Amino acid sequence: MTADSSSLAAVVGWLARHTGFPGRRLEARAEQALCVAALAAQAEAAAATGAHGPVPSRDAAQTAALRAHGLRRSQVHYKCDNSAKV
Repeated sequence: MTADSSSLAAVVGWLARHTGFPGRRLEARAEQALCVAALAAQAEAAAATGAHGPVPSRDAAQTAALRAHGLRRSQVHYKCDNSAKV
């Protein structure tokens, strides 16, 4: 079940408990307002936690190894001499 459907399922559950849904229904505007409010709350929660998931922690050893590798690559000056004919 996706986050959108679970938040809407919570709204339908609330409507069933408090208003007797689906036997008795609220006005269409009131039902729409509840659904929009639930989706807005879900979007705010996703924005607060980070929609792209948790930030990966940095591995100090890997960072140092990549920095050393870049330094070694910058110190190498490979020159190709194409003047020698075979």
